[in-house]
Amino acid sequence: MTGAHAVAAAVVFVWLGMVLAISFLEAPLKFRAPGVTLQLGLGIGRLVFRALNAVEAALAIALVVALIVDPPAATAVIAAAVAVVMLAAQLGLVRPALNRRTRQVLAAPPEQVGSGQRRSRAHYVYVALEVVKVIGLLVAGIALLA
Repeated sequence: MTGAHAVAAAVVFVWLGMVLAISFLEAPLKFRAPGVTLQLGLGIGRLVFRALNAVEAALAIALVVALIVDPPAATAVIAAAVAVVMLAAQLGLVRPALNRRTRQVLAAPPEQVGSGQRRSRAHYVYVALEVVKVIGLLVAGIALLA
């Protein structure tokens, strides 16, 4: 394994760990904590996901640079590209819709929040892209280690 491949593998697994911990563990659990209202959970989520997405963008750039410096097997490149494209779709296409929805919920009077509100379609699209991104990162990481 070359130095660039080791860096790429490290970046992939750090990125994967962050996504799994935040998107699939912290995000759903925060709404189950005592006293956390929908508005409070959404406010926390906005901050957490803004930070996560900024770190993800930096990791994606680092990954692309490492793959350009010393291209690994095609499987690793394609899987990494899938992850990067999923992140770009989340940030460019889905997050704006989620941000609009979150602003609406946070602006609503507290007594109206949660009464009959469903998750937006954008939320389900974001989660679907997140699952594909996780698969891409996992495959890329395994391929880089092989």
